[in-house]
Amino acid sequence: MTRIRDVVQKALASGYLTVEAENELRQLLTTRYELEDFNAFMILQEAAMTGKVKQESR
Repeated sequence: MTRIRDVVQKALASGYLTVEAENELRQLLTTRYELEDFNAFMILQEAAMTGKVKQESR
């Protein structure tokens, strides 16, 4: 199963968050996840807000 941190790592590496990845993150966030995944998600949030990662949905 994919982990939140895996999706985040891919987005950070490419600088781009696809709609599919956003949907996958929404799904993953409804399940139990580890602190490391939560921290990765927060890093992604900051990267999106500062423009380091572009969101396809925007």
